[in-house]
Amino acid sequence: MNVLFIGGTGIISTAVSRQAVADGLELFLLTRGLHQAGLPGSHRLTADAHRPEDVRAALADRFFDVVVDWIAYTPRDIERDLSLFRDRIGQFVFISSASAYQKPPAHYIITESTPLSNPYWKYSRDKIACEERLMQAYQDAGFPVTIVRPSLTYENLLPVAIGGWGSYTLADRLKKGRPIIIHGDGSSLWVVTHSEDFARGFLPLLGNSQAIGQAYHITTDEVLTWNEIYRTIAEALGVEAQVVHISSDFIVRMAPDMTGTLLGDKAWSVVFDNSKIKRLAPDFQAVIPFREGIRRTLAWFDADEGRRRVEDAVNEEMDRILAAYARSDD
Repeated sequence: MNVLFIGGTGIISTAVSRQAVADGLELFLLTRGLHQAGLPGSHRLTADAHRPEDVRAALADRFFDVVVDWIAYTPRDIERDLSLFRDRIGQFVFISSASAYQKPPAHYIITESTPLSNPYWKYSRDKIACEERLMQAYQDAGFPVTIVRPSLTYENLLPVAIGGWGSYTLADRLKKGRPIIIHGDGSSLWVVTHSEDFARGFLPLLGNSQAIGQAYHITTDEVLTWNEIYRTIAEALGVEAQVVHISSDFIVRMAPDMTGTLLGDKAWSVVFDNSKIKRLAPDFQAVIPFREGIRRTLAWFDADEGRRRVEDAVNEEMDRILAAYARSDD
């Protein structure tokens, strides 16, 4: 089976790419070529996905059994994909987001039939619009789409709500005994999924005719509170977390840029029902508990000093929120 990944070098897609090659898929990675070293066993196609004519030239007359677009975020991206791949693929997989599910949630158990609605986050609304356009193409013209909705998935980053995305900032604060922020009282439920576990559920979808016209989320079944998530990170670092609990509403008043990621996602208790993906892939099981996965993540940071990037802007924002909270009665 020949498979094209548009992207394929991101947080989730890198692990999926590795596993796809290990499983014997003929994998093509369409990227801008910014990474010098390619994935051994894969084929590189170089083009900017936002320049359709360049993509057409790179694809030539190839037909793909499966195309996965990891970097489509807006309906405009979907129109480009429909133009590029209509009549030359067996399946198109769109990477949506579990943040598209109804916020506030009517119930903390989330299934694929949970309504899609997010008034807090444009990113999520754009993903919803992408899904709607693709399902219209499926219903009107048989475009062979499968939709996948990941939730918070990690490997070489710290999967936190507040403290810096893709940097070492939170770990640095913890190691120095500086206070960290947990939204609310930290008791809301959440799941964090290792990218290798996501790959175990994702790959059985590829080339599977039963997945056409369907949507799936793929997450771990391990449910944690945010208190447990942050304290597990601290324990892996060998320190005790100095936690300050602050309401999500207060945080977003002080830092409006967090509205989407908090009120539009992580402020609510959610537990994902994985029954649907398990019916399609009965062998799927997430096997990396967070306690183990986060130790792998920290070992990755420890292996190279250059990876332990601390963002001054993140520290300054956290300190500003903490100072404002200390002055308030909230």
